[in-house]
Amino acid sequence: MTRRLAGTWLSSAMLMISAPTAHAQAPATTRTPQTSAPATGDTARHRSPLVAPDFKVPVLARGPGFKLVPLGPDLVQVDYDAYMSSIEHLQKTFSRSTNWPTAGITSADAMKDMQGEAGRFRSRTSFAYGVLTPDAKRERGSVYVSPSPVPGYDAMVRLWVTKDEFDRGFDAELYKWVVAWVRQDWPFAKVAYPGRSIDWATWDALVAQGKARKTAQAH
Repeated sequence: MTRRLAGTWLSSAMLMISAPTAHAQAPATTRTPQTSAPATGDTARHRSPLVAPDFKVPVLARGPGFKLVPLGPDLVQVDYDAYMSSIEHLQKTFSRSTNWPTAGITSADAMKDMQGEAGRFRSRTSFAYGVLTPDAKRERGSVYVSPSPVPGYDAMVRLWVTKDEFDRGFDAELYKWVVAWVRQDWPFAKVAYPGRSIDWATWDALVAQGKARKTAQAH
């Protein structure tokens, strides 16, 4: 059975996406993986933009049988339906944690999450996209373009698809398309795809090394 969010959230979604998010709090749960710092709170709000001021960030991209649009409050329901349909699958293949998604995510958590994603998109510090069906009635997955926690990479790109879409082979299809899209439409020379072009063991080691260097420099 599809879980539904409170109607008051949905009816106000389009208004909330344009509202300032400087005071929005991080949701109780996060889709940020273990290997990168959460893009929430004061640190996220004061990050440097990931792209130059004159770069036109894509706000719509179309692929075969899907389209990418920025995540935000207007997508809260389809996004919620997608990840709540695939809790165990996403914990194993995307977050690698039991922290996200969980059965306890509330409508308030979901909306705060979407407000945060929209705010970071506007501030150009990271970019989250919903992968929707052409009619926008269903979310097949998500794509995230964000700073890399490992030096030497211009950006880090992550993505997930629902369990149903994964079983149909869409994960491999979407990954191939995203690599080509990033190469063609984004200004990055070197991009990390953790768990894909770089295996998790190698990526985790690189992240740990980077954290150790920062700690040493701080002292």
